[in-house]
Amino acid sequence: MPEVKGTCEADYETVRHAFAENFSRRDEVGAAFCLYHRGQKVVDLWGGVADAKNDRPWQENTLQLVFSTTKGATALCALKLIEDGLIELDRPISHIWPEFGQMGKEDITLRMILSHRAGIPVVDEQLSAEQIFDGRPVVKALERQSPIWDPNTKHGYHGLTMGWLVGEIVRRVTGVSLGDYFQREFAQPLDLDFWIGLPAEEEQRVSTLLEIQSDDPGIALEPESLPARMLMSHALTGSGDDYIWNSRALHASEMPAVNGICTARSLAKLYAATVGEVDGKRVLRADTIDMAREQHSDGLDATVGIIETRFGLGFHLHSEHVRLFGPDCFGHPGAGGSIGFASPEHQIGFGYVMNRLGPSPYLDERAIALIDAVREIITH
Repeated sequence: MPEVKGTCEADYETVRHAFAENFSRRDEVGAAFCLYHRGQKVVDLWGGVADAKNDRPWQENTLQLVFSTTKGATALCALKLIEDGLIELDRPISHIWPEFGQMGKEDITLRMILSHRAGIPVVDEQLSAEQIFDGRPVVKALERQSPIWDPNTKHGYHGLTMGWLVGEIVRRVTGVSLGDYFQREFAQPLDLDFWIGLPAEEEQRVSTLLEIQSDDPGIALEPESLPARMLMSHALTGSGDDYIWNSRALHASEMPAVNGICTARSLAKLYAATVGEVDGKRVLRADTIDMAREQHSDGLDATVGIIETRFGLGFHLHSEHVRLFGPDCFGHPGAGGSIGFASPEHQIGFGYVMNRLGPSPYLDERAIALIDAVREIITH
């Protein structure tokens, strides 16, 4: 078992034990975990290897691509625009993005997009990976297409499109990309190692993802199925050395729903700063966070089909499939296992990242073990 490095306050030794057990019992390869409590960093651990092929160790500053855990950062950007009075939650977004207001999308609002109710969970056009990384062809395709269900009549996971939709809203309102806006409003003030669009000079710090290894035939998606179309699997493919999610081109692009790259420490600190002050800074008002935690969508997911999901504004809420501390929590897991979330009641900021992708679309057993260990300490 690899050595677990980092710091852990005495009261949290059972969390260190759970993190170590992820390596000895749950096939962890490389990972990091951080916890903030009442504005203070109380756990900051890492271990294993960042690149299994080259035996590169996981270090204190190793970065990790976190898939849909990125959506939490993207949601915060949208909430910041609302808090600053730059956009209205329930006004059709066509007033700032006129080209979007066609083909049945005229009345779609930011609230519908953040709660996965807009009816645009897929990009209809078959775009190449290069076009996807560019981003502008995706935005133009979204302008031209129709919703696949009447907006606001049901909800379904907008796995990739949520990021481009919010990203274009941010660009129209602020004149800068979502990645740049996130840096200006969140990452730089909090001194975070967290990017949506990774600079070239940071690439050497990124851990190498290990693809999902599973005999479950349910992991493979039919190419024309709604989930496969949602994930744009026709273009975002490859394996081994050609695994596209490890490519520099993908890391450099801005896919604001799925290609955030960060440390566990920065993920936990970001969420901690949404529910209290960290180093004298809080990123959003309490009433803004309370609004984001209100349930907007619940029940059978129209995109995923067989799973029930529960959303606030851009965040997963505590549910059977995303079991956090309790009903006050909000956050977002990422494909393969990463997760960041906050608990206003307990003043918690939680961040877990790893490079071995597990098969669960929601909470992985490794994250569950850490959540359970922290809950046992915090609630007793």
